[in-house]
Amino acid sequence: MKNTLLKISLSLLLILFFSCKEETKNEEKETAVKNSVSENYNISILVDLSDRISLQKNPNPTMEIYQRDLGYIKSVSEAFTEHLKSKRLRQIDDRMQLFFNPEPENPEINSISKQLKISVDKNNASKKFLNSINNTYSSNTATIYESAIRDDKYIGSDIWNFFDSKVQDQCIEKGFRNILIILTDGYMFYDGTQIKDGNLSSYLTPQLIKQNGLNKNDWQKKFDKENFGFIKIDANLSNLEVLVLGINPSKNNPFEEKIIKAYWTKWLSEMKVKHFEIKNADLPSNMDKIIKDFI
Repeated sequence: MKNTLLKISLSLLLILFFSCKEETKNEEKETAVKNSVSENYNISILVDLSDRISLQKNPNPTMEIYQRDLGYIKSVSEAFTEHLKSKRLRQIDDRMQLFFNPEPENPEINSISKQLKISVDKNNASKKFLNSINNTYSSNTATIYESAIRDDKYIGSDIWNFFDSKVQDQCIEKGFRNILIILTDGYMFYDGTQIKDGNLSSYLTPQLIKQNGLNKNDWQKKFDKENFGFIKIDANLSNLEVLVLGINPSKNNPFEEKIIKAYWTKWLSEMKVKHFEIKNADLPSNMDKIIKDFI
């Protein structure tokens, strides 16, 4: 009899324990959703218009790089509008913008990019305006990429300088959830910003990785011991979240992907970025959930 009562008591305690645990999980989930809805988003997209998007230099039979970028941007704008539509009118105060660094020489591209600086608040958040955002971003970004490819003047990607001189002023606003989406293959190079400090640099190319001897099985040990990486930027970006999309390593080095991610991870960590993820190039259909979950 005593054993039976003991078993019943233990069963009841277990039921009560797991019931309380489940309630706690649900409460945490509801709180996270409420916090997300009430947040004001400040989303910035930094586009790398270097020769990585060239149809001649980097053809991709499955889906061209620029088409993948356009798919990623579509997912970002959809996440932004979904967020806006989940808020009460009086809560809306959100922004989305698109950057290049350096700016393309084509004046048409720079003119179009200004149309992609969107600010939404209770005064202009009409249903018509919210419904137009996705089309605005899709059509204008497609025109930008097509113009850049047609011009065939790829001046490189100065992402290091963007972080050094522009991120704090242009991508971070007090009272907002600041998110920076970077579309890049993971390499950085610009003629006007080639700085070296020992084994640290402001740029990264397949040639540099090879020159540094980071194409062998012991690359991680060498990377840590000899202090390779991007030159540290004296900035505290603890109010910024970064999502890097499109990592596309050279096939000549089996360790290239890990090395690129090591450079980025070390650099973003040094700048105290609040939260970051670094993702490989993939089809937009496969990246859609990843992008929307991050945002």
